[in-house]
Amino acid sequence: MNLIQSVDWVTIAPPTLVAVTAVAVLVADLFLPAARKGWLGAMTVAGLLLAGLALLPLRAGDRTSFCLPDGGGCGYAADTFALVVQLLVLAGALLTALFAQPVDRDLPQGEFWFLLLASAAGATLLPASRDLATLIIALEVTTLPAYALVALRRGDGRGPESALKFFLTSVTATAITLLGVSFVYAAAGSLHFSAIGTALPAADDRLATLAQAGVALTLVGFAFKTAAVPFHFWVQDTYTGAPLPVAGYLSVVSKTAGIAGLILVTTLAFPGYGGLWGPVLAVLAGLTMTAGNVAALRTDPAAPDSAVRLLAWSSVGQAGYLLVPLAAAAYGAEGAVGAAVAYALMYAAVNLGAFAVASHLARRHPGHRLTDYRGLYRRHPGAALALGFFLLCLAGLPPGVIGLFAKVAVFSAAVEAGLGVLAVVMALNVAIALFYYLRWTALLFERTGRDEPSDPAPAPAPAPTVRLAIGLSALAALVLSVLPQLVLTLTSGSLL
Repeated sequence: MNLIQSVDWVTIAPPTLVAVTAVAVLVADLFLPAARKGWLGAMTVAGLLLAGLALLPLRAGDRTSFCLPDGGGCGYAADTFALVVQLLVLAGALLTALFAQPVDRDLPQGEFWFLLLASAAGATLLPASRDLATLIIALEVTTLPAYALVALRRGDGRGPESALKFFLTSVTATAITLLGVSFVYAAAGSLHFSAIGTALPAADDRLATLAQAGVALTLVGFAFKTAAVPFHFWVQDTYTGAPLPVAGYLSVVSKTAGIAGLILVTTLAFPGYGGLWGPVLAVLAGLTMTAGNVAALRTDPAAPDSAVRLLAWSSVGQAGYLLVPLAAAAYGAEGAVGAAVAYALMYAAVNLGAFAVASHLARRHPGHRLTDYRGLYRRHPGAALALGFFLLCLAGLPPGVIGLFAKVAVFSAAVEAGLGVLAVVMALNVAIALFYYLRWTALLFERTGRDEPSDPAPAPAPAPTVRLAIGLSALAALVLSVLPQLVLTLTSGSLL
């Protein structure tokens, strides 16, 4: 059999450019003096922008690479789904790179930017993967640098502990996933999604149980990446122990990679097993949103790291909403994948914006308490208005119209699929989440209070890059709220 594969360099340019930039940053770090290390951040931003521009030649139509000459399948496809998710990943990494500057003095700059770019390269590759081998490699390339990013801060004992918990949980999930992939390969005889989708349902009775076990086990790793229950216990410790930009990156880019992987394996590789993974994802969605929102509801505003903890648990709750349309796809809901991607786009813009504001405030109040935000409007009205808008988008309340429309799209997918119980659970969770989002929003505009910061002096102006990140996030959320059809057109049909 001829295993020589064709390579289209234009098609694979986005992840390749991010990877090349990572290597360039690592090499430049060896030669730049300490006073010039700031150039590494500029190189990172430039590389991510160049990778985003590389998506433009691919928008005209589907392109593939790493294809077997005998028609056995392709390992990489730049279709609509891949391009949209790659744009989301690159934009998320770019916003993270902006509000991470200037890098904290206790973080080694060269290693920080290299690891961020290496993880972003894997996340950019993942949505274009069309075989299980490439998908697993992309997933691990996304995750492995994240362990080091969490533990990168010097002199902070929480970072290594958080990274160790993150690592052990992730390795266990990956091992289970690889076992599932081996079962799938034994039953289907191929690793390409197109071949698996055809061969797996046709497997004889002797392999049927093996195929079902493979499908179930393969989903475990992606459930971990999305922080779905019961694989969510790493989230709080990891977010509070990691540098704030890393926590923001994990909450969006890592979660997007997990959702993209789930979409690919369920809709392309395992469509014939919807009766197996559909109910499982529906249960996981209900449990995940409930666990995240209840934990966020119980967050003590005066406790250290309460703001980061709330964002961590909020991200778990949001993961539950993202799983709803994937479960609906198993029951034939049209546009379910588009609804998931549309929700992910909304979530990425506003959640990274919230982390950017938190990063600005943390330069003066490193305790990350919610009470540090009391009266923020008087000290820094622009940041307060932006954060309030982001929180209302996450809550799904006007003027955060895009958050409302995204939740309606997800809710509609559940109703169309006949998942009435899941739709009711989602509605209850949206109501629960209103309390802690509005509580935080109200703190921004309070005038007095016993927990108000003792220093009444005006807060220092944010760094230009942090201000730019907040502005870009707010602009994206505002444009999408005024023109929600820009995102909701994704729900009008299938992306795959």
